[in-house]
Amino acid sequence: MSDLNISTPKELGNLIAGKSDADINAAVDSMGVDSALDKVFDGMTKAFLADKAKGQSAVIQWDIKTPSDSKTYQVNVVEGKGTFTKGAPQKARVTLSAALPDFLRVITGQLAGRQAFFSGKLKLSGDMMFAMTQENWFDKTMG
Repeated sequence: MSDLNISTPKELGNLIAGKSDADINAAVDSMGVDSALDKVFDGMTKAFLADKAKGQSAVIQWDIKTPSDSKTYQVNVVEGKGTFTKGAPQKARVTLSAALPDFLRVITGQLAGRQAFFSGKLKLSGDMMFAMTQENWFDKTMG
């Protein structure tokens, strides 16, 4: 797990499957947290399913807790396209917060968003109904 040479959610999922939080944190740290997360969010925009988000526009914010600090990314969905930015330049429709390992498990489909929320591993603020819908806007099995 020392190289983040992955390009699909499926490859990322295979990489973290069965790993402990400590193993995932250590591996991401060894890759460089910022470059690893940039790659993950780039993959999310490639896995965006425009037909599932037809007619919708939204800013989805992720606050990700790493062992050393917190990272914020926004996925902006406009006119059938998904892009990402670091930081929080826009008002988010929903903000999702999770520790790095749980974030990776949720986006790869290894941990259901609802299960993560009800077990306290995923916190959200903003439009809760939208939060449940937007999870289906991304192909977690691509690849």
